[in-house]
Amino acid sequence: MKATLQQIADIIGGRIEGDPDTVIQGIAGVEQAREGDITFIANPQYIPYIDRTGASAIVCSPEVSAPSKTLLKVDNPYLAYAKVIRFLNPPARESGQIDSGAFIGKDVRLGKNITLYPYVYIGDGSIIEDGVTIYPHCFIGNNVTIGADTFMHPNVTIRERCIIGRRVIIHSGTVIGSDGFGFAKDGAAYYKIPQLGIVQIDDDVEIGAGNAIDRAAIDKTWIKRGVKTDNLVHIAHNVSIGEDSVVVAQVGISGSTQVGNRVTLAGQVGTVGHIKIGDDVMVGAKAGISCDVPAGQIVSGAPHMPHKTWLKASRSFEKLPDMRKTIHRLEKKIQELESALETLQGSKS
Repeated sequence: MKATLQQIADIIGGRIEGDPDTVIQGIAGVEQAREGDITFIANPQYIPYIDRTGASAIVCSPEVSAPSKTLLKVDNPYLAYAKVIRFLNPPARESGQIDSGAFIGKDVRLGKNITLYPYVYIGDGSIIEDGVTIYPHCFIGNNVTIGADTFMHPNVTIRERCIIGRRVIIHSGTVIGSDGFGFAKDGAAYYKIPQLGIVQIDDDVEIGAGNAIDRAAIDKTWIKRGVKTDNLVHIAHNVSIGEDSVVVAQVGISGSTQVGNRVTLAGQVGTVGHIKIGDDVMVGAKAGISCDVPAGQIVSGAPHMPHKTWLKASRSFEKLPDMRKTIHRLEKKIQELESALETLQGSKS
């Protein structure tokens, strides 16, 4: 798709320094860009590449200066990058048709312009609203609700009675509404506790590939508006995740944990169950969250601690072998001094 720089500026709200009629037909990295491309400087370390890039235009922050280049200045270059990619590469239009190979159960309510590919299974009593797209080999259980303009990639499972909001994106291999992990001890054996609740996913959520989001024991597991999860995330029963939170790859959130709004859980974070993580908390990679975290905290480590404390502690790790040798040497010296002192006291007596 071709566009003038002015058209792009109108989309992202930027200020042009150069020719607004410059024609843009592609997007590329600052080192690979050629004439006709637009590129981005979102990280200051790439500023030295500005003079060498072949791009026709550069999106950058307001403080960047390059008189010989055509610049499009914005406050948030990374957000502008996302918007320009979307503008220059609009998603393909779906057919709005239901393939004859899709199975549709009894009493299903279908909206307008729905696309169902072959081998989609829609269970009895489900509601599929306008503009939904469901790719092959997706399973929708009985009495599921899927909101308008939701998009499901292949091999997604949504179990019975779960509720999916509008404009939700669910990537391949995800299972929503699997049984929560609940067992009561019966001697040496375990007795399964029926999981009677649901999963509710609100509007504008994106769920990565290979997620497992368990249904609640009684009420609901709740993923609130605007949450984004990466691939290979496990969310256990009765968990709630607040609006606009980000959950990165391989995170495991134990049962009944309450995650606040705008929380970031970095890769491989694990939590114990029945805790509260406050609004605007940031948790560093591989951290183990063992108790409540107040709002606004930045924590790392396992068990978790303030991030700055963890940085100081981590710097000590590589020194531990030498510290151990020093301690042994001091212990030996103390033993020698104690022995000499005992000898001296014995000779005086």
